[in-house]
Amino acid sequence: MKKVICIVEDEKDLNELVKRYLEKEGYEARSFLTFEDAMAHTDDEDVHLWILDIMLDDKSGFDLIEEIRMKNPVVPVIFMSARDKEFDRIIGLEKGSDDYITKPFSPKELVLRVNNIIKRTYREDVGKIIVDGYEIDEMQRIVHDKDIQLELTTKEFDLLMMFIKNKGTAFSREQILENVWDVNYFGSDRVVDDTLRRLRKKMPNLSIHTIYGFGYRLG
Repeated sequence: MKKVICIVEDEKDLNELVKRYLEKEGYEARSFLTFEDAMAHTDDEDVHLWILDIMLDDKSGFDLIEEIRMKNPVVPVIFMSARDKEFDRIIGLEKGSDDYITKPFSPKELVLRVNNIIKRTYREDVGKIIVDGYEIDEMQRIVHDKDIQLELTTKEFDLLMMFIKNKGTAFSREQILENVWDVNYFGSDRVVDDTLRRLRKKMPNLSIHTIYGFGYRLG
């Protein structure tokens, strides 16, 4: 699942530039040009980070972070400002910001700062994969469909991970047996079809396609 970043910047060109760089990095970026526009979204629960300009029409980023902190005390915030003043930095830190960058800045530098904060804040998401709406935690071998944890057997999970790590690759039943069961497995390759049928029943949105006369492919 993409991390959501909100950009609050009244300079439209800069707002769009930052948005493009963040989207290129794989984030979902939402742009707001005014204090009021951003205020309407301070209680959005899916936001992972805010980037706030300090000077906003008749209000300021300092006012906005107070509203954000009332709704979500822990979501990271980065301030942007054309004023390189120690006073602003101190106020930003006192208000609970995580970083401060002075204009003009390199969008690449901002993206690096965003990456560092996201990694530091959301470490628990490392190892999680989103496929066809399902959240897979490879480390804990757990699959969630929204808030529901699915019960997969060892082989069902191994089969799922084989497809995920080789998305777009077609596998014959014999290749699946070698990858998921073992090269020394003795038995019918019908075990592949049976396991896949159970996996599809538990994860009906999973886009595993049957290649008739050959095998299966994810995506």
